[in-house]
Amino acid sequence: MKAPYEDLTSMALFAEVVQHRSFSTAARALGLAKSAISKRVSLLEERLGVRLLTRTTRKLSLTEDGVRYYEHCATLLAAAHAAEEAVAGASTATRGTLRINAPVAFSHLFLARALAAFLDRHRDVEIELTTDDRIVDVIEGGFDVVVRIQRLADSSLVARRIATDRLVVCGSPAYLDTHGRPQTPAELIGHNCLHYSLVSRAGEWRFRGKGRIDLEIPTRGNLSASDGATLRHAAAAGLGLAVVPLFMAAADVAAGKLELVLEEARRAEIGIYAVYASRRQLPARTRLLLDHLATWFATPDWRLR
Repeated sequence: MKAPYEDLTSMALFAEVVQHRSFSTAARALGLAKSAISKRVSLLEERLGVRLLTRTTRKLSLTEDGVRYYEHCATLLAAAHAAEEAVAGASTATRGTLRINAPVAFSHLFLARALAAFLDRHRDVEIELTTDDRIVDVIEGGFDVVVRIQRLADSSLVARRIATDRLVVCGSPAYLDTHGRPQTPAELIGHNCLHYSLVSRAGEWRFRGKGRIDLEIPTRGNLSASDGATLRHAAAAGLGLAVVPLFMAAADVAAGKLELVLEEARRAEIGIYAVYASRRQLPARTRLLLDHLATWFATPDWRLR
């Protein structure tokens, strides 16, 4: 027996014909050919083994079987319209759940406060935040927004810059007093240079040389870690030098726990991006969050005075 769901389109077309009381009127309303609708209804009657409609040149009327069948088809059509309206409404309604993924340290230091302010303003929104320094798949992970310190490679995604920062080289005053403050990138060869293991050392310890030529310093160090916060703490404890975003080091610099070195050689900006799947039919809650983050981080708390 043919599965009923295979005739859902025919059932919906039948309901439209009954509601418009005419094949021609239903065809014009749906933008379809009258003959196509008539054929679908005829095939539906054939499958059911009953006549649903009595057709004359002047009048269209339901049979007794047609009346009973129409009640179910009308319910189906109403449910389809309600489902479409519910989804369409989601694009303008400020409610629902936002699934966000962001780097660990950035979430702890700054993003949590920004999200708290957003939720305080939009009480019908819920946020599920996961933190991860590794690159995640926006679509497979089911995330509405992924915050990253760099653009993701997938060109089909949309990346909106919400803040600008820069990478800095830092060490504790005690370490620098003992081992010296490097004045040129080449002097790093004699220092204990800690390593952020999610990127290559060559890319991590890259500097601007004369003529804007990149210099990749062959550094060595006795600690590698997959999160920047660990490197920051290790540097503040006097273990060595670390490359971290300024937002991660600014508070310790202000407190005298860390010093910045080689500032003239590491002034390149980096972007902090909110990455999402598509601009099309973006839910209002997602659009409002993106605008909120761009406004919140327009003047970052981590700028050095």
